[in-house]
Amino acid sequence: MRVFITGVLGYIGSWMAEEAVHRHHQVTGLDAGFYRQAVLYRPSRPKWPWLEKDVRDVTEDDLRGVDAVIHLAELSNDPLGQLDPALTRRINFEGSVRLARLAKAAGVPRFLYSSSCSVYGIGEGDEIKTEESPVAPQTEYARCKLMVERAVSELADDSFSPLFLRNATAYGASPAMRFDLVLNNLAGHAHTARRIVLTSDGTPWRPLVHVRDICAAFMAALETPRERWHNRVLNVGSSAENFRVREIADLVATEFPGCELQLGPRDPDTRSYRVSAERIREVLPAFRPARTAADGVRELRETFEAVGLTRAVFEHPAFTRLARLRQLLARGRLDADLRWRELPVRCAEDPA
Repeated sequence: MRVFITGVLGYIGSWMAEEAVHRHHQVTGLDAGFYRQAVLYRPSRPKWPWLEKDVRDVTEDDLRGVDAVIHLAELSNDPLGQLDPALTRRINFEGSVRLARLAKAAGVPRFLYSSSCSVYGIGEGDEIKTEESPVAPQTEYARCKLMVERAVSELADDSFSPLFLRNATAYGASPAMRFDLVLNNLAGHAHTARRIVLTSDGTPWRPLVHVRDICAAFMAALETPRERWHNRVLNVGSSAENFRVREIADLVATEFPGCELQLGPRDPDTRSYRVSAERIREVLPAFRPARTAADGVRELRETFEAVGLTRAVFEHPAFTRLARLRQLLARGRLDADLRWRELPVRCAEDPA
C-alpha cells in the first residue's frame, strides 16, 4: 500500500515507517520537526521521503493516490496538552478532523488514528475498561482524542473507513527516544542516577504496551480487510499488562539492582485505569503483542549501555515533549501558535 504517516520522525513514527517499509509498503511521511534532535542512536535502515510540514498545512494534493493515512502527529501527552489547552484543541482536534476530511476528499479509503487509553481517565475498584466502558478524560489531550474519534466517526461511509486505536502507555527503546513516558523515565533515572524516582505514591494503574507492538497493531489493520474494522474503536495492548506505577518501579529495580526508590506524594493527577485488550485479538487476528514490560526494561538497559547514556543526555529537553517546546518557545524558534519562525535546515544525517 501507499501509506502516509504523520509524525514520522517521532517516537512511534520512526518505528512505524520502518515497519511499513519492512512489510513492503510505500511510505511517505510528514513531520513538523519539533523533536528532530531527539536521536538516541542512528540505526541502519532504509530511507523514505517525508514532507517537512505542519499537519495543519496538509493539502488534499498531499494525499492523492494514498491507500492509508496513519495519523500520529499531535501534541503528545497529557502535560503537554495542558500547556495551552486552546492551542491543543486547535492542533489535536481541529487539525486531526481537518486531515481526515482531506483524506476522504482525496479518496483515501483507510484512516488509522492513534488514540489513547487516557480517554478512560478514572477506573473504579477492580473495573477493567473495555471499548464500551464509559469514558472520563481528565486532560485536554484526552478530551481531544475522544472528540476526534467522535467527529471522524461521522465521516465513515462505504468509501472511507476510520479506525481508532486506543494505545496503552507506550514504552521501549526508539531511535527518536522519549523519556517522558513512565517506564522509560524510571529506567533512565535508574541507569543515570541509580535512583528510581516516582512522582506519585505509586498506586495509580497504567496499561502498558511496547512501542513496536503499537506499530504491529497498525500494520495488522493495514493488512486486514477494512470491513472487519470499519469505524471501530480498539484498545491496543495486552490485558495482562496492566500495572500499578509501583509495580512498574519494581520491574525496573529488578533489572537495575541497587537503586534507591523514591516515592512521591499522593498525586493530584487522578488518572488511573486498567484496560482489556481482548477485542483487538478478535478484530485483528494477526496482531499479538510480542513483548512484555519486563522485556522492555531489559531492552532499555541494554540500549542505555550500548549508547553510553549519560545523565546530561537523559535530561536533555529534546527527549521530553513539554520541555522541548518550552525551550523552542523561549529561544524564539517557535511563535505562540507553535509554528516555526524559520524552518530548521535539513542535513544529510536527518532521519528518514
